[in-house]
Amino acid sequence: MHKIIRVTTIPKSLGGLLKGQLKFMSQHYTIIGVSGEGEGRLDRVAEEENVEVIAVEMTRKITPIQDLKAVLELYKVFKKEKPDIVHSHTPKAGTLSMFAARLARVPNRLHTIAGLPLLEAKGSKRILLDVVEKLTYWCATMIYPNSFGLKDIILENKYTSSKKLKVIANGSSNGIDTSHFDPDLYSNEDKLALRKELKINTEDKVIIYVGRLVKDKGINELVSAFKRICETRNDVKLLLVGIFENDLDPLLPETEKEIKTNSNIIFAGWQTDVRPYFAISDILGFPSYREGFPNVVMQAGAMGIASVVTDINGCNEIVSNKDNGIIVPVKNEEILFESLYKLVENDNMRNDIASRSRASITDRYKNQYVWEELLKEYDSLIK
Repeated sequence: MHKIIRVTTIPKSLGGLLKGQLKFMSQHYTIIGVSGEGEGRLDRVAEEENVEVIAVEMTRKITPIQDLKAVLELYKVFKKEKPDIVHSHTPKAGTLSMFAARLARVPNRLHTIAGLPLLEAKGSKRILLDVVEKLTYWCATMIYPNSFGLKDIILENKYTSSKKLKVIANGSSNGIDTSHFDPDLYSNEDKLALRKELKINTEDKVIIYVGRLVKDKGINELVSAFKRICETRNDVKLLLVGIFENDLDPLLPETEKEIKTNSNIIFAGWQTDVRPYFAISDILGFPSYREGFPNVVMQAGAMGIASVVTDINGCNEIVSNKDNGIIVPVKNEEILFESLYKLVENDNMRNDIASRSRASITDRYKNQYVWEELLKEYDSLIK
């Protein structure tokens, strides 16, 4: 049986970002997952996805000595296993595994791009990251941007040629399980119980954000816009579901202070299952600066929520303006505030948008469809 090795920096990506995909592919190929240990999470991926796993520690920062060690470890794995394909996700895993796979002469070296963090970098750091990005693409035989907008950005920055680029299906790295993200799974009693637990009144409108609480996700603008909403209404809550990453991308001190002191802002922390939180929410606020193809926007849509997203690749492919959401300019707090406030104030408009949200996802992004299209790509490369 032909062999494929899938690589991510951390096991949370291997088992979460690609949930279900490795298990599906293992019906057709021998699949091996490679990632860091992640406090035992890699073994959990092996169990849940029913695949073999190999631990190779990789960092998410620029760490030259550790990176060289990881390249050597990956090279040894590839030489021993002799895969037909190495397919990587996440930036650091992509750079290290594509370089190692080229050295090991793996015939098909594939890397999926799910966002370009370097676009927000400046000066010498940006120059360095541009060089690393081009090296990754040079080592790969194919690059899969997970949105059409991201493909355009890659070409604009001249990271590689168009012949190496391809978007699988309609975009997305893994699609979405629309039977899992389904608002009908939650009864009114379920929703009332969670609202009570979070001290949200039944008549309160809820704006939800799910993801990392960092500057690049537009959290400074979101919290500032919400603060303005609170000046005229006290029946709106901002529900933040995620974690801070102060070592990588800290928020402004005044933003952190507002989150801690504003009684209408509810910090729920990291949640393994975000569906109950979507189920009690009315609006998704997602003012990110950059994305590949954001799962959160697909999840919110599948849960029947009206979304306010920024005009960036991925977001502006999932959301059609004033159809299943509202699109606002990046880093524009004023228009973000106006759009959120409009949906809070105008029940008819919000409900009309929400009524189209789920169908917009189920029609285009079911994970089974994405997996089958990727399988066709594997088949064409190997056979």
